[in-house]
Amino acid sequence: MSIIMLLKNMLAILLCLPLFVSGGQLTFELPDNDKMCFYEEIEKGVKTNLEFQVIEGGNYDCDLEIKAPDGKSLYKDIKKQYDSFAWTTLVAGTYEFCFSNEFSTFTHKVIYFDFEVGEEKPLKPGMEHAHTMTMMESAAVSVHESLNKIADYQTHHRLRETQGRTFAENLNEAVLYRSGIEFAFILFTAFVQVFTVRQFFSDKKNRGAT
Repeated sequence: MSIIMLLKNMLAILLCLPLFVSGGQLTFELPDNDKMCFYEEIEKGVKTNLEFQVIEGGNYDCDLEIKAPDGKSLYKDIKKQYDSFAWTTLVAGTYEFCFSNEFSTFTHKVIYFDFEVGEEKPLKPGMEHAHTMTMMESAAVSVHESLNKIADYQTHHRLRETQGRTFAENLNEAVLYRSGIEFAFILFTAFVQVFTVRQFFSDKKNRGAT
């Protein structure tokens, strides 16, 4: 009975208390020759992290720029397939991060990003201070960290699976298109050869008749 009560208490801690940081995850489509920006209000001295990955389109790359409220560029890079950037805010205000596909003239991109603002809150009030945790608290923290790792692994595997499936579908489409062209060329060549041979024998018959 004590084990059951322990598991119930651990589950209550994991489900009822605030476990998540601010920010969020999003997958969106970025058209060709276009730019899309996102904004987040962040206080001063907050640890922030942005991770992104292009999962579909062209060479799987895009431009990214992150700006502080005063307009200063914190991060800027071009034609990146994936990357992450972590920083601590020096001023409070609205931070801007923009994804750009302006260098592409005909291919759109599908981009995933994970934006984390602030550190994760403790499972239980007071746990942020150094103290000896009980057996139940230690087990809850261990389970929670394992669940976070599992969620991260699932996200990355889903992204890799989506990227691989998209590549396979595009490759299959290209193979079918090229096979169709080759098949049409073979039929055309066969028709030309048959027509040439028939013309050759027709000319011989006409000469023999004369």
